[in-house]
Amino acid sequence: MKIAYISTSLPRECGLATFNHNLVTALSLNGDYDPVKSFIVALNESDNIGEHVYGKEVKFVIRQQNQHDYIEAADFINNSEVDTCIIEHEFGIYGGNSGVFLLSLVNRLNKPFIIILHTVLKEPNFMQLTILKELARKSAKIVVMSKKAVMFLTSIYQIPKAAIRLIEHGVPDLEPATNNEIAENSLFRDRKVLFTFGLISRNKGLETVIKALPKIVEQHPEVLYVILGNTHPGVVKHNGEEYRNSLKALAKNLGVENNITFVNKFVSENELHQYLTACSIYITPYLNEAQITSGTLSYAVGAGAAVVSTPYWHAQELLADNRGRLFDFKDDAHLSSIVNELLSDNDTYQQLKQNAYAYGLNLRWPAIGNVYLKTLREALNEEKKPERAIPPIIDVERMPALNLSHIALLTDDTGIIQHARFGIPNLKEGYCIDDNARALIMSLMACEYDKNPNALKFMPVYLSFIQYMQTENGNFRNFLSFNRKYLDEVGSEDSFGRTIWALGHLICSAPNNSYREFGRELFWHAVPHFRDLKYIRGKANTIIGLSYYLCAHPGDELIVNEINQLANALITAYQQNKDGDWHWFEDILTYDNAILPLALLHHYEVTGHAASYKTAMESIAFLNTFSFQNGYLNPVGNAGWLKKHGKNPVYDQQAIETMAMVLLYAKTFEITKNDQYLSLMHTSYEWFLGKNSLHIPLYDFETNGCADGLQFNSVNRNQGAESTLAYFISHLAILKAAEAEYETLLSPLVEADKCS
Repeated sequence: MKIAYISTSLPRECGLATFNHNLVTALSLNGDYDPVKSFIVALNESDNIGEHVYGKEVKFVIRQQNQHDYIEAADFINNSEVDTCIIEHEFGIYGGNSGVFLLSLVNRLNKPFIIILHTVLKEPNFMQLTILKELARKSAKIVVMSKKAVMFLTSIYQIPKAAIRLIEHGVPDLEPATNNEIAENSLFRDRKVLFTFGLISRNKGLETVIKALPKIVEQHPEVLYVILGNTHPGVVKHNGEEYRNSLKALAKNLGVENNITFVNKFVSENELHQYLTACSIYITPYLNEAQITSGTLSYAVGAGAAVVSTPYWHAQELLADNRGRLFDFKDDAHLSSIVNELLSDNDTYQQLKQNAYAYGLNLRWPAIGNVYLKTLREALNEEKKPERAIPPIIDVERMPALNLSHIALLTDDTGIIQHARFGIPNLKEGYCIDDNARALIMSLMACEYDKNPNALKFMPVYLSFIQYMQTENGNFRNFLSFNRKYLDEVGSEDSFGRTIWALGHLICSAPNNSYREFGRELFWHAVPHFRDLKYIRGKANTIIGLSYYLCAHPGDELIVNEINQLANALITAYQQNKDGDWHWFEDILTYDNAILPLALLHHYEVTGHAASYKTAMESIAFLNTFSFQNGYLNPVGNAGWLKKHGKNPVYDQQAIETMAMVLLYAKTFEITKNDQYLSLMHTSYEWFLGKNSLHIPLYDFETNGCADGLQFNSVNRNQGAESTLAYFISHLAILKAAEAEYETLLSPLVEADKCS
């Protein structure tokens, strides 16, 4: 049998990498296995292909946040000689929102595969639920490691029990060493060792053990608590060794600093087994029950250690029938009582160890490997390769990867620069609040999608720019020179409205409370100016911002009154200009046209106002009559605009016009669930990629910027902030809509599962 494994891989310090290595080794012991033509597809955390020095068994590397790598990996596997695949799954190791990029791989894969779930969430969000159900639908079998996980999959995810295989976590096939070097080490000699190992982070609850030490040391002064393992790389990246240092400080304050030691390294399995067989008691003091699988706990039971643990899900199962002892979460008094009892009562202590050892014999990798081999043979026999009943409208696989490098080039410590000559920032033109507001919206969307680190870095820059441009009376200037001099006293109503849009979006979905509170302060300072707005596009942009605010604060009557007044002004303008087959808000279509019905849909969404919905849908139908030709988008050109009963001048076509169309159809699909609007949205987005009247892409795959417009015979090769942000806002809106499309595609399957 020839197998492709999709997983993290050693030497990356990761539990999945170790698990996968052990699985590969266990399967290779079977005579039917072909180790030469089997291989690993490894996941890297960064965009650096050479991040880890892998062994020859790794034939392909996926960069976590590069969606194209997943597609290419599927093609690589499809073109190989492997019979089947094993996918190790944790939400955190795959790219996109909740690891959605993995779906690009499995939907392209034409080899049968099984998927091993290392985490099954009791309360998944929509994306986590959708992804897992889609993976289940495509896989031949789903492997989980606990009964609780089986229960969750059947009851919460509505996955048929027949599709699930319970295979417990494997443990090393090792016996206690005759000469245990760890036991003879000065650290262990003449000590009763309490032991914990694994990557260190706050959710491990190590402080509970330290708080229990004083009472334990009173009865057993020879006790030493050994914590083996490096700090989790993610923790080090964001907080350094703050948690480890806090544990040391706690031990010192409690007077037990001589009864605790840290061994900061990643050890081999042989060395780990020696630690486990040399220690007196192994402890897992996790802080909550939501741990469906613990490899560290399995290893301890497999080594025949006396185990004491908090009652998280896996511990409840694995330590049942007197194979270990449980203490309550964060209950150091209970823990100290159990440890003192076991260290004082040798008969009870030895019985616990014997029970664990006997059970652990069934968990050793050769036996577990045979169960996996049987499961893989079933997968090959079934050859389950279902196709979608309805192909997706949005083909995410063909979209460019999300790359904000040009945004980074345009952004300095003041804000985002307005214009560029080709792909080079034009500093002479300075900055405007219009673009910085759009940039803030884009950053929020990128953070919502996949916590994009560049977006998180840029967000405070754009937000501080907006604060700098706000006047004492709460209005906003628009233009700022490169040397930070104001170039106007009051900006346009359009720029005011776009700024309110950005602040409302921030209040609704800020990544932290500090940004949200800062945004609220700016927002409320501007509220008195809502009643002064005269022009419908300024009002429309403001309506969108207020709708986002009301998503976070639905009961705010003041803002409800403000949004109603603004929406009524748009409806009145529509009724005054509607004439025969002319269903529009003015007697001319100029720029940013789709923002007008979009604003009314936002108003309808937060208030249920029927007139807003009716007006929006009528004007959308009118807009559709001339916006598409030969299967592609032809937005209103700016060479004279589209006068009442006139012809669309076609050129020049602007990126912000296309962005408005994308956002309009996204919102219409979100409200109506009508695939027609999803299709129009996708067609509008493809304007950027070359599906336009000139069949020339405006998105520059080299610079990751967007051309400033489509002209009658070419594109405007300048790549300023407005057009580039219009592209990325559209791109992110498409990705969000793709998630919604998965929901609609999966809903018939959910109903079918309920019926069955």
